[in-house]
Amino acid sequence: MLESYKTAAQNPFSLNPSVLRDILRHARPLGHHEDAESLNLGFGFLYYGLVRALRPRHVLVIGSGFGFSVTCLGLGLKDNGSGELTFVDPSFSVLKNGPLHTVGGTSQWDDPKQVKARFARFGLDQIVTHHKLRSEDFFRRYDQLKLAQIDLAFIDGNHAYEHVRHDFINVLKTARKNCYILLHDSNIYLREMLRHAGVKRWLKQVSKHKELVEIMDFPFASGVALVRVLRNNAWKYIDSTSS
Repeated sequence: MLESYKTAAQNPFSLNPSVLRDILRHARPLGHHEDAESLNLGFGFLYYGLVRALRPRHVLVIGSGFGFSVTCLGLGLKDNGSGELTFVDPSFSVLKNGPLHTVGGTSQWDDPKQVKARFARFGLDQIVTHHKLRSEDFFRRYDQLKLAQIDLAFIDGNHAYEHVRHDFINVLKTARKNCYILLHDSNIYLREMLRHAGVKRWLKQVSKHKELVEIMDFPFASGVALVRVLRNNAWKYIDSTSS
C-alpha cells in the first residue's frame, strides 16, 4: 500500500481519458447520471471529489453492481495518498436470489481472486477490502474485524425501507462525528410507489431531524442524496422515532 501511495503522490490525478474509459467499460455505472460518449462519470465525479475534499481515513460502501462507486471513491483515496475502503456485498444476483434481494445484481463478487483483479485494474487492490456478507452480518462483526470508524459511507444495498434504515443507523453507530453518508437511488419513484424501494421514504424520515442532519438530494438519473451528520449519537434520536 505504501508504494501505491508514493506513486499517487507523484501522479495525484487518476482521471485521465484512458481511466475514464476503463471505469465506464469495466465498473459499469448503473443510474449515476453518466454519459459514456462524452466520458462523463456523472455522480462518479461527485464521489471522487468528495473523497479528495474530505480526505477520509475510512470509506464504507454497501452494495455495488459492478463496482462503480467503489472505484470512484477508491481512486479518490489513491490520489489522496491515504485512507482505506471497506466494500460489503453478498454477491446476490436477480436470477439466483430474486428482485426482493437485489436490483441489477449479477453475482460479480463471488471469486476473491477475480474481485482483487477487478480493483487491481485501477490500482486499488491494496486499498479496497471486500467482505462477502450481508450488511447486517458485517455490522455484527464490525468490532471483531477491528475496523476504524467511518468517515464517509455509500449505501446502495437492499433498497427496501427497513434495510435502508438499518444500514443508515448502523453506519451512524460506527461513524465519526461529522460523517457523510451517500444514498444511491433516491429518485426511483415507481419502485417507491410499489414499495419495492424505500430510499426516498427514509430520507423524508431523516429530514425531520434538522438539528441532526443536513441533506442534499441530486434528482438526476436514479438519484443520489448526500447526508451530513451534525451530532454524535444521532442514531439514538433518529432510530427512536423511525421504527
